[in-house]
Amino acid sequence: MKASRFALERPRDLEEAGALLAGAGGLAKVLAGGQSLGPMLNLRLVEPALVVDVSGVAELRRFDHEGGTLVIGACCTHADIEDGRVPDVGADMLARVASGIAYRAVRNRGTIGGSLSHADPAADWLSALSALGATVEIASRSGRHRLAIGDFVTGALETSLQADEVLAAVRIPMVPETARFGFVKHARKVGEFAHAIGAALIDPERGTGRCVIGAIDAPPLVFPDASVLFGGSIRPGFASEFDRSVADRALIDAGVTDPVARHVHIEILRRAVIQAEGEPLVETRAAA
Repeated sequence: MKASRFALERPRDLEEAGALLAGAGGLAKVLAGGQSLGPMLNLRLVEPALVVDVSGVAELRRFDHEGGTLVIGACCTHADIEDGRVPDVGADMLARVASGIAYRAVRNRGTIGGSLSHADPAADWLSALSALGATVEIASRSGRHRLAIGDFVTGALETSLQADEVLAAVRIPMVPETARFGFVKHARKVGEFAHAIGAALIDPERGTGRCVIGAIDAPPLVFPDASVLFGGSIRPGFASEFDRSVADRALIDAGVTDPVARHVHIEILRRAVIQAEGEPLVETRAAA
């Protein structure tokens, strides 16, 4: 199929982008890398009157450190992060996630902000950044504000973005050297959408951690205090204390009723926890 007819605008800055979006009466879509919106346009799953291409807005391709926070412009690509053109928040954390997204051709064009704005539950960044405690920066003609990932993503393929708003940047806290990160996803083959995602950021020296179960047809299931998964405390050797029953109850509460699906999600999270502890995994994409 081909996309229905639409007008295309390429703003020079965020102020112009906001004005274009505000004047479209809710009938506009923002285009960054086009890896999600392009197929949706061709399949006529969306039929906007206006497409606003923000890929040429220089501000959206910048990155910087602000104190202990890495600020990544929304149009930085997965390949930018994978190849180290954008710095990491820890030792091979963001780069590891980026390198596992789809295929290199997709990573060359797809953007971190576009992925979050699309809010696909199976998307890698959504789960990984939830584990890393990231926030997003939203720009509109009236100013800017920040939201935690959990407040920004309101449902499967749904966000809190208003008609005249653009996701401008992702803000990620730098990870302490004592913390460890695990990220595992289950897919039938390389490049396919994930059927289960597990992410874990654990600091056994401080006794703190966050864990995430993703790809559950809803926003990620976040354990902001991961100690509940380890008998109430996090200490060296934490992987051996992983309590499957706590994760299982949380998945049931989140509406995952199929016991086989819950088993897969829990196993993938367990493998992410093992990876965070530093033990080798034979195959992170293997079926549970």
